[in-house]
Order: sequence, then structure tokens, then C-alpha cells
Amino acid sequence: MEFLKTTRASRILLITNLLLSVTYFGYFTFMSPVGNPVLFGLLVVAGVYHLWQVLSYIHSVWPRKRHREFDATFTPAVGVFITVCGEPNDIVEETVIAAKAMDYPEFNIYILNDGFVANRDNWKEAEVLAKKHGIKCITRKTPGGAKAGNINHALSKTNEDFTVIFDADHVPKPHFLKAMMGYFVDERVAFVQSPQYYKNHDENMVTGGSWEQQALFFGAIMKGKDTADTAFMCGTNMILRRTAVIEAGGMCETSIAEDFLTSLLIHEKKWKSVYVDEVLAEGLAPEDFLSYYKQQFRWARGSLEVIFKYNPLFRRGLTMSQRLQYLSSAGFYLSGLIVLLNATLPLIYFFAGLEPLAIGTMSLALIFLPYMFVVLYTIQVTSNFSYTFRALSFSLSSFPIHCKAVWQILTGKKSGFVVTSKKKVSGNFGYLVTPHLVYIGLVIFGVLIGLLREGLTAAMVANIAWAVIYIAIFAPFISAAFEKTSNDAEVDKDEIAIAPVKKEARG
Repeated sequence: MEFLKTTRASRILLITNLLLSVTYFGYFTFMSPVGNPVLFGLLVVAGVYHLWQVLSYIHSVWPRKRHREFDATFTPAVGVFITVCGEPNDIVEETVIAAKAMDYPEFNIYILNDGFVANRDNWKEAEVLAKKHGIKCITRKTPGGAKAGNINHALSKTNEDFTVIFDADHVPKPHFLKAMMGYFVDERVAFVQSPQYYKNHDENMVTGGSWEQQALFFGAIMKGKDTADTAFMCGTNMILRRTAVIEAGGMCETSIAEDFLTSLLIHEKKWKSVYVDEVLAEGLAPEDFLSYYKQQFRWARGSLEVIFKYNPLFRRGLTMSQRLQYLSSAGFYLSGLIVLLNATLPLIYFFAGLEPLAIGTMSLALIFLPYMFVVLYTIQVTSNFSYTFRALSFSLSSFPIHCKAVWQILTGKKSGFVVTSKKKVSGNFGYLVTPHLVYIGLVIFGVLIGLLREGLTAAMVANIAWAVIYIAIFAPFISAAFEKTSNDAEVDKDEIAIAPVKKEARG
């Protein structure tokens, strides 16, 4: 890995991180006096989850070498699929023009038009655009399977052995195909994925936060997954081998995270994948808080289905390393439950005087602070110091989204594939951070209750400090929700709740 000058230094840092994490967990689990047994049990559960996150992250970024064949002369015909579902015509046209300009011997471009089945008023625009640019438009008339269904339908209407997938807003660079196709000279490579890059990341707090989260994923994490042969599809900016997709049963139409699950089904058939760490296409981040909220929910819900319905531990054909990596990626969305628990512990103390541990604040701090410093430092150096406080805020503050996704999975509630808007939705969406605002109010009221009960004791100071840390973490997320967005698109407030959709939709 390039984040430290030598492989040895990288390993020393990661091993130090692991040792401190295990020490901290062992200290409060086995050596600290128990306070309230129920809270202690919940704290241990949270500790196990945090330890799992540390272990899986270390496994992802652990320095490993992987040889890949690449032959620049391997240039078979390619089908270029641009998936469209009512996106603005100017955005789709920019992608079409860039796709036509790709430097490659032979490829055909297809607009995969799902606007009709999704009841988009502008669905005919895609057909007009295709005619204008002399390319083909495949308009689906029978709904089913959302984006995955759209791709499968197009695969049945085309015959190229290799297929590129671009979302409507992801504009490829001229050398996209030349940088990717050479890896398919290895006949067991099923797909090649390149990063998603948000060219509008400087526009506002939402686009900035979205990109800063993605930067860690498409940086250290995906590069690490690639060395473990577990790089997975990310929906766009990827090339698929037709035979591998067909052998896996086509793009999976039963999940709203069709790319993630299809990757798992392909890997268990012993196919390989490649991640190319180069920005080869530029797309658009969600430009308003509502669109971000919907996108995060879809990712959370779809990823959690992998744990609850397609658990990698019980899938034959995967290596142990692949099982670990798929569980790590899907399990990230359980973090909302842990954030909720950890943030609630100070409130329980303020209102009820109950603590999970009967231990002095300084004693715990002496071991916690070095552990937390090394964890955060490891994330920073593995991400080439690109991970920001805002990215941390958006990740941890998304706990209500993650919790809702878990609830829907456990209750069997269905959820549709909701399109991510490619234009700003007007208004502010402060009500989407109601849980965070309620938390702040409860902290203020709880501090008053606690001070009246016992004064400014060491325990009160410690719990106030924890509560303030969480409020500080939530602050950028709350600010983004209240950030005013202008009127590119209007939205009915009834559409804002993340609920099952009745009509076919994708995005």
C-alpha cells in the first residue's frame, strides 16, 4: 500500500492498531467492575462490533500483492449501456456525447430507457436523443427488476461479449475502455470496476460530504478489497463479461443493491474481479439532503439484505477472505444501532444515574485515548489523509437511516428502488434530522436533571463530555439538512418518507 513508505511500517501500524483495540476491549470487558448489568451487556455488544470493524478494516488495507494480466491489444467489441429513467435530457446527452468520443476500435452505444415502465413523463426524450446521435435506444415496456431488470432486458436484446454500464450522469473519459478492457485477457475476470467520482463535490455541504465518504471507500477500501479478490460492482463505471453475469443468473432483480449482490453471486462461481484505481468517469453527487437520504437508505437496505438473506458465511464457493470482506461491507450498515446505543448511554446516566461500568473516568481515559488516537490515525494514513471530520459526521449521523433499514429488513417490509435525483430538490429538510435535534434537547434537559441530583461529579463531567462529542459530530449533518437548495425540482412532502414505491423505479 502507498499510504506508508514501506510495507513493514504499514504492518507495524496496523498491528499496533489491532493490539490496542484488543487491549481496550479486554480491559473494559474483563477487568473493569460492572455497573448496571444490562447496560454492561449492551456495551460489550458494541465493543464486539467495534473490534470487528477494526479487524475487517485491517484485513482490507493489509499490504498484499496481486498479479494481474493486462494486454492493451485485447480489444473485442463492447456494448455500452447508459441506463436512463427520466433523467434530464441535458445530463443524458452529455454522457452520450462522451461515450461516443471514447478511443476504442469497436463499440455500440445503447440507451437503456426505463422511463416508460417507471411512468416518467419525458420517457420519449431518450428515444429522440438516441435518434439524434445515431445510437440505439432500448425502451422496456414490461416492468420488473428495476435497474437490474433494465440491464437484463438489454442483455437479451444485444450480443456483445462485454458490456459497459454507465449511469445517466456518469461521463466517461476518452481512454475509459483502453484502461479497463485489457484486464479481460484473463478469461476468469468477470468484471472490472473503476471509481465513482463526483465532479460537483464543491457545490454544497451535501455534495461535499457525499464525496468525502466515497473517497475513503474508493480509495483504501476498494484497493484493499481488490487485493483480496473481493472488489465488487458499484452500479456504474464498470465493464461486465456477459458469460459471467449469465452464469450467476443475470443481474440480481430481487435486491435494491443489485450490483453488490450480483458481485457476490459471481464471486461464488469462482470468477475474478478487478478494481482500477483511476478516475475514468465523472458523475454527480446528490445535490440536496433528501436525495442523499434516499440514496443512503437504498444502500443500507440493499446491503443488509446480504447479511439477512444471502449471508456470505453460508455461501459455497467463496474464499474465507471473500466472506470476511462481504460481511464487512454489508455489516457497516449495522453501525447505526451502535451509534444509537453509544449516544444514548449519557442520557441514561443523566436521567437515571445508571452506568455500564463502575470505573473511574481517568482510568478508562488512560487506555481509551491511545486506542482512539491510533484508530483515527490509521484511517487517516490509509486514506492518504483525505478522510475528513465531515465524512465522519455524515457516516455516524446516518444512524436513523441505518436503523430504519434494519427495522424494515426484520419486519419484512418491502422497499422499492428509488431514483436518485440528478437535479436539486428545492427546500430544506430539517425534519429529516429530527432524531438529532431531539437528542440535543434531551442532553440539555438531562444535564440539568443530573446536576440537580448530584452536582458536577466526575461521572457527570465524563457523560457531558461524551454527549457533547456526539452533538459536535452531528452538527455538520444537521447543518446540511437545513442548507437551502434552490428550485431545480419540486417535491411533494409525501414522497420524502423512505417507503415502498408502488411504481417501477430505479436510479
